[in-house]
Amino acid sequence: MWRRKWVWEFEMKFKAVLLLLMLLAAITGCGVFNPVTPQPLPTVVLDGRQDATLQATTPQSAAGGVTASGVAAPVQISQMASALGANVKAVNVAVGDQVQAGQVLVSLAGSERLAAALESANLELLMAQQVLQALKNNAGQARAAAGLRLANAQKALDDAQKRRTWMDYRIGSVTDIQAAQAAVTLALDKLKKAQDAYGPLENKSENDINRAAALDALSAAQKHYDQAVANLNSLQNVPNPVDVNQAEAVLQSAQSEAAAAQTAVDLLKNGPDPDAVALAEEQIKNAQAQIAAGQAAMADLDLKAPFAGTISKLNIHSGEWVAPGQVLLVLVDLSALQIETTDLSERDVPKVAVGQPVTVVIKALNQTVAGHVKAISPLADTLGGDVVYQTTIDLDTPPAGLRAGMSVVVQW
Repeated sequence: MWRRKWVWEFEMKFKAVLLLLMLLAAITGCGVFNPVTPQPLPTVVLDGRQDATLQATTPQSAAGGVTASGVAAPVQISQMASALGANVKAVNVAVGDQVQAGQVLVSLAGSERLAAALESANLELLMAQQVLQALKNNAGQARAAAGLRLANAQKALDDAQKRRTWMDYRIGSVTDIQAAQAAVTLALDKLKKAQDAYGPLENKSENDINRAAALDALSAAQKHYDQAVANLNSLQNVPNPVDVNQAEAVLQSAQSEAAAAQTAVDLLKNGPDPDAVALAEEQIKNAQAQIAAGQAAMADLDLKAPFAGTISKLNIHSGEWVAPGQVLLVLVDLSALQIETTDLSERDVPKVAVGQPVTVVIKALNQTVAGHVKAISPLADTLGGDVVYQTTIDLDTPPAGLRAGMSVVVQW
């Protein structure tokens, strides 16, 4: 009995709680206790127009004017890169360091190799300069040597021409041959008569005057006969082709040498050989170019600050390998800041001109500063799908406390 009563009381309480929860849910859904009014989200407008929400938080521009967001940026920023591929020998700065113009920030290894190449180029320059100087100093001696060479070449050419011409005339005419045959006949007759005169006296004493005279006449007759026979044979024989070819080759060689000797004399008559001088001068220029390249490479081993500023970023450590063109560090000049707009729309840029005065609202400092347009980028960028142009603003009097990266609003 008591058990049945307890179950009935539990069911009643459970139904009452469930009814109360349903009632509270209905009241909450109707917004009776906590009515909420939706708030509109601010709309960012990139073409110079503003809605009510943006106008409530952004300083207003003059009627018909232009407004753009911007940021304070350093006038000078240098992303310093290596011109060489080399190992980092030393890093002499850290992020935040103040440096002076010309200070060595990073040193690269490789000076020994470049120094050797530079020394070789200096040696080549010295040798080329000496060759050029020798050409100028020995010009007179060279002219004399060229003249002697020409004289010898002309003498050799004359001899070769005579020998070759004689080869052409070795074959005698009929008249010459007949005359030579007659000379042989006469010489033979004289030889026989001399032999006949000498025969009876042959056994006489060597001191016999008649024998000596007859022997002398016999010897002369023999020589005369031999010469006549040789002349006849020469007129009757055809020239040897090998001798002719040899004589022709000697003649051509002599002609070439004479021409070369004459050219040498002509080249040297007004000074050193122009071709030799030109070659020496080109060798000097090449060596000088090698020296300049070596000196530039040596200078590239040390990255020096182009201006006084602050190290804002450091991308390398000592011992690392860097590639040509790799940015090693970023140097900024924080002593001079300018304003760069970020969202000046293409619809508003025609209203902006270089030199135009502007008003710059610096949000972080809660200050308004006058300035003027320094430059307008000739190339567009995109921001959120809109076309924008960056403009650069110079502040007339930069306020104290202005830092790079502070956001601003620029009004025209």
